[in-house]
Amino acid sequence: MGPRGVRLLAVLLVLGLWAPAGAQKPSPCRCSRVAPHKRENCGFPGITSDQCFSSGCCFDSSVVGVPWCFHPLPKQASEECVMEVSARRNCGYPGISPEECASRKCCFSDNIFEVPWCFFPMSVDDCHY
Repeated sequence: MGPRGVRLLAVLLVLGLWAPAGAQKPSPCRCSRVAPHKRENCGFPGITSDQCFSSGCCFDSSVVGVPWCFHPLPKQASEECVMEVSARRNCGYPGISPEECASRKCCFSDNIFEVPWCFFPMSVDDCHY
C-alpha cells in the first residue's frame, strides 16, 4: 500500500471513530414501541448496548430471534406522538389541517398516505429501555 492509500485509510479510520460519537441514544418511546417483528437490524452479531446506542440505534435483548440492535421509530414533535403507524387511532377527518388537529389536542403527521394524519396521542408511561 502506497502513501496515498495509507493516508486514505487514516482518514477513514478517523471519520469512523468520530461519526458514532455524534449520535445520541434515542428516546425510550422511539425504541420500546417498535414491535419485535418489525425491527430493522442496525448492528452486527455481538454488538453491545453501548455500541448500539452510540450509533443512534435501540437495543433490546429480551426477545430471541429478532435483531437486538435496531432502528428507532421516527422523531415526532412530542413523545406522546411516537408510535407505529398501525397504532394510530383517528382523531380527525380527511384533509384536516395541522392547526385543527392541534386544537383537538392530537398528533399530526402527514408523511405517510392512507393512514390517519391526525391521531390520538399515547401515554409515555409505557416507554422504557
